[in-house]
Amino acid sequence: MNKMMHSETANAPSSTSNNHGNGNRFGALPVHGRFGYSAITQRPHYRWPNGAGLAVYLGFNIEHFAFGEGLGARLGPAGSEPDVLNYAWREYGNRVGAWRCLELFDSLGLPAGVLANTALYDHCPELIAAFVARGDELIGHGHTNARQQGVLDEAAELALLQHCRERMQQHSGQTPTGWLSPWISETIATPDLLLESGYRYNLNWCHDDQPTHMQTRSGKTLWSIPYPQEVNDIPMIVARQMDGKDFAQLIIDNFDEMLDQSRKQPLVMGIALHPYLVGQPYRLRHLRRALEHIAQARDKGDVWFTTPGAICEHVDGLEVLKAEPAVSLVQG
Repeated sequence: MNKMMHSETANAPSSTSNNHGNGNRFGALPVHGRFGYSAITQRPHYRWPNGAGLAVYLGFNIEHFAFGEGLGARLGPAGSEPDVLNYAWREYGNRVGAWRCLELFDSLGLPAGVLANTALYDHCPELIAAFVARGDELIGHGHTNARQQGVLDEAAELALLQHCRERMQQHSGQTPTGWLSPWISETIATPDLLLESGYRYNLNWCHDDQPTHMQTRSGKTLWSIPYPQEVNDIPMIVARQMDGKDFAQLIIDNFDEMLDQSRKQPLVMGIALHPYLVGQPYRLRHLRRALEHIAQARDKGDVWFTTPGAICEHVDGLEVLKAEPAVSLVQG
């Protein structure tokens, strides 16, 4: 992708190998082989549309969970199944929270990248339709977040990826080009299968503030678009028990710092949201403050408020990023 990326994968073992068994206890560690190391300060220069340095997007997760089984974020300790407390808390997001967030996005004129489980077409198709009617981007996010993707064999994983594209096209008239795995759960072949089933970008990797080429076994590249695990309500509010006002301030502080950094180089800031969390009234009040702050900067022309798909489309058309990545995919 650029001259400063070094090919640590060229002679590396596969990600499934073990150096300890052959006595080479201090050799190169197993690597993923998808991209090499590249310092953020040593990249090609480009800008976003209208000369902006910072691209900002909303990653809005709408999800459906099985009743009485499977995975799901929890408000309180898991009970015996059916776990009515945690199931109903998550369902609040689909019945109330998502609609309140939609009203907020409308009031500020903010587009969204909507990461949607296809099980919602059976449960509440009108919710997906409301975002499609706004012109928002649909992004593949599995059939349900009650299950992990990383436990599937290759045939089952390919079937899942194809199902999500086909169902979104059938019901919403959009064929998704991007993907976020339920629970960020990948197999070793996920990037390969994404490209082979027609996707153009992956949101699973949070390793950078700029889009990255990922090598695949076909020899073609898949884009990795930055998706946040810090500016994300699940790890911050559920795992770290951060208050709504503090999460809003986190968004503002992260934005202000990245806006300063982006005066020298192009950056991407995602904001990952779940309506059963930020759609609660007291959190929505604080989220409103954070998004109004960003919208003011957008109105001044300082940022490009966009979607992950538009970011992918932009970088894919830049000549400065078309050089072959200095990385080769290592097959296990």
